[in-house]
Amino acid sequence: MARLALIAGAIAVVVAIALLGIGSGLFVDALWFRHLGVFVVFRTALVAKLACFTLAFAACYVVVAAVGLAAVRNTRTSGVVQVVFRRTGNGPTTLPELLAPVAGRLPWRAMVLAAAAVIAVLVAVAQTASWQTYLLWIYGGEFGVKDPYFDRDVGFFVFGLPAYQTLIGGAMAIVVLAGLLAAVVLWLHGALDFRRPGHLMPPAARSLLSLLLALFLLVKAGGYWIGRYELLLESYGAVFGAGYTVAHVKLPFQWILVAAALVGAGLAAANLRGQGWRLPVAAVVVVFGVAIASSILPDVFQRLRVRPDELRLERPYLENNIAMTRRAYGLEAIQPRPFPSAQTLDEAAVERNQATFANIRLWDPQPLLDTYRQLQLIRLYYAFHDVDVDRYEFAGGRRQVMLAAREISPSLLPPNARTWVNQRLQFTHGFGVVMSPVSEVEGEGLPRFFVKDIPPRSPVGIELSEPRIYFGEKTDDYVIVKAAAEEFDYPKGEQNVSNTYAGKDGVELGSWLRRAIFAWSFGDVNLLISGNLRAESRILFRRSIAERISTIAPFLLLDRDPYVVVSGGRLYWIQDAYTTAQTFPYSEPVRESGLNYIRNSVKIVIDAYDGTVTFYAVDEKEPVLAAYARIFPGLFQPLAEMPADLRRHVRYPEDLFLVQAGIYRTYHMTNPDVFYNKEDLWSFPTEDTGGARSVVEPYYVIMKLPGGEREEFILMQPMTPSNRSNMVAWLAARCDPPQYGELVEYEFPKERLIYGPQQIEARIDQDTTISQQLSLWNQMGSKVIRGNLLVIPVEDSLVYVEPLYLRSEQGQIPELKRVVVAYNDRLAMEPTLEAALAAVFKPGAAPPRVLERPAPAAPSETAAAKTAREHYRAALDALRAGDWSGFGREMEALDKALEP
Repeated sequence: MARLALIAGAIAVVVAIALLGIGSGLFVDALWFRHLGVFVVFRTALVAKLACFTLAFAACYVVVAAVGLAAVRNTRTSGVVQVVFRRTGNGPTTLPELLAPVAGRLPWRAMVLAAAAVIAVLVAVAQTASWQTYLLWIYGGEFGVKDPYFDRDVGFFVFGLPAYQTLIGGAMAIVVLAGLLAAVVLWLHGALDFRRPGHLMPPAARSLLSLLLALFLLVKAGGYWIGRYELLLESYGAVFGAGYTVAHVKLPFQWILVAAALVGAGLAAANLRGQGWRLPVAAVVVVFGVAIASSILPDVFQRLRVRPDELRLERPYLENNIAMTRRAYGLEAIQPRPFPSAQTLDEAAVERNQATFANIRLWDPQPLLDTYRQLQLIRLYYAFHDVDVDRYEFAGGRRQVMLAAREISPSLLPPNARTWVNQRLQFTHGFGVVMSPVSEVEGEGLPRFFVKDIPPRSPVGIELSEPRIYFGEKTDDYVIVKAAAEEFDYPKGEQNVSNTYAGKDGVELGSWLRRAIFAWSFGDVNLLISGNLRAESRILFRRSIAERISTIAPFLLLDRDPYVVVSGGRLYWIQDAYTTAQTFPYSEPVRESGLNYIRNSVKIVIDAYDGTVTFYAVDEKEPVLAAYARIFPGLFQPLAEMPADLRRHVRYPEDLFLVQAGIYRTYHMTNPDVFYNKEDLWSFPTEDTGGARSVVEPYYVIMKLPGGEREEFILMQPMTPSNRSNMVAWLAARCDPPQYGELVEYEFPKERLIYGPQQIEARIDQDTTISQQLSLWNQMGSKVIRGNLLVIPVEDSLVYVEPLYLRSEQGQIPELKRVVVAYNDRLAMEPTLEAALAAVFKPGAAPPRVLERPAPAAPSETAAAKTAREHYRAALDALRAGDWSGFGREMEALDKALEP
């Protein structure tokens, strides 16, 4: 008895600790949501989870407990096992045999009810995880689009079908677990033992198992009925969705499976009196036989009937697949436009398009990030995590810029400085941004800065009156502000400037009890005992952009690249978010994620200083977003309410564009015959990034679209035919209002060769002078880094631009040393973009080199290359001899020899 009491006490302690953890977490969350003004999300989610848990627990507990108690009531509890002992003389060897002497004295009802409660908790927890699915089922509306086979609104597939699947799965789990509990009870009573010859199960036990089999088959019938719609979400043969075989064989078989399961359930129910096993076995055989046939016959039909005439039979289904996939990814409005690529640019055309050429991105994100880290981190506890691309208005016009936020990272402090006070109270925030134009270079190949240093300085007049960053991409740890210890603000010479947080964010620690709850929730006793904390102290947590947004709106898929914006003297983060689905009928899914419907329905703005989060609805009529707006009223604001200056920085998100472009590579083919044969399959081009080939990623450009009246900010992606290198088209997403979000595709003439990035790079490699110069740089202790090759459409022509960087083996700063410009069959490599353009386009300039394929034999050494090699060797000799002045003279001569 004492042992049972000890066990019960231990269980009670564990339960109490678990409940305390859950309760403290809920309390902290409630304070956080209320402070941010989104308590409706917390309340709705909590009520939905409690409702799911309660209903699932009640349903499961009633069924499982009833079945378990029936198993106890309807089985014999004596005589069976003892007879075996008397007959064989063997001792007990199994658990039922061990329990036989005391089976009649065990509290079977209490044990069954306890087991049913545990099972019900497990099922309820699993069902609670689907609370969003059930809310969408309740609040979801219509898409206004019907599937082409069942003629049902797509809303049924997106909102209803996942809920039905979850309900069927939950019901199946309840029946199976109830059956397992009944089987265990029967086994422990000795009524279920197939090891003994001639063993007869009591009729009551057979009746109970027959009832469970009938319930199982009824649920299975529901699953088969739902399975009809799931066939529109699978790939079979040449079609994603219902094709000819699915429509003529698999779907009819689903009805047969439904009927077979219902017949089987009837046969099992007819055995409720426990008259043998013939009827239950017949029920299983019927369903199993039909299931086997349904898995074999469609393949036979596909092989013998469909494949010999596949295109003709599948044509209407291919049309369904193409139309629904294009609609699901927002591609249905794209109309291909011709791009003549007449290649008629001249010096006057270059002058007319200065806004485009002045904004060609020469700085790749990674080399620029490395440069920022070396030149602008200032202190070791700061970090730049990535570089963003945006556009800003200046006195001279719109400029494309790259910028990075200087976030705090206390983990980078020396180990002996990573104290609790430093990490939680003092090093609380980052400071400012670094910004530079995409196309300008200063000094020895370094970027020109529009914003730099701490405090921020801007030679172009960018105002940044509140540069502090308390919330960022990698600002993960919680901190306490308004404490007795002052916050570190920024370094100033040998001294540090202090600061006190004056923002709106932060949950007040307040009383001793509240501090104790926070200490328990965060697992940090210092929150309770530290003398630096006061009643007005506030705790800032969930400071990471992704965590902050995902906690408020876990139903949104976030873009991987939130970007920082300078607006009104403050810093903001703009995060793109997507509404998605995986059950859009006939739509081919993205392989990595399984989603087959996506919209950039939400733009989220986070104040980097006070953590305010505002959700803006890009398209309030988008069905999934509209459903969530009904679930969480007041969470989303119209995009028109976003401040005008922030709206000027809204851009088309890269992740969405990549998904759409990836799908469009195949689904630009709208003719089912061409689609079936994959006659015009496209790929993303590749480029050389310094010894390794990589896929050309989308990039932002300021340019005038063909036929456009003004330059605009766009995101573009070149396309090449599958397994070929020439360009066939380019896809663009417009970022400026009022055309924001419009996708346009330009196709090149099929009868002409249009160079792709890989072909241009091959021609650069084959240029004798350039290849020798690159080789020489690599031999001089430096590494040549080849930047992204950008294809820039200008009027009716294409210009190709590739930056070249040098990084010394000892240094970490990449320097932009050369720019390569290619046009038609001409090529120029110069220290600046302007010089390279002049070499290619200006009359009277030195004739640009014609791109020619070198002969198989090794090229002869030019006089310039020979001179350069001699100076290089002389410089090395001087270096070995310690003659630094001689080394300097030879290197200067070498540099002159290398000038084009």
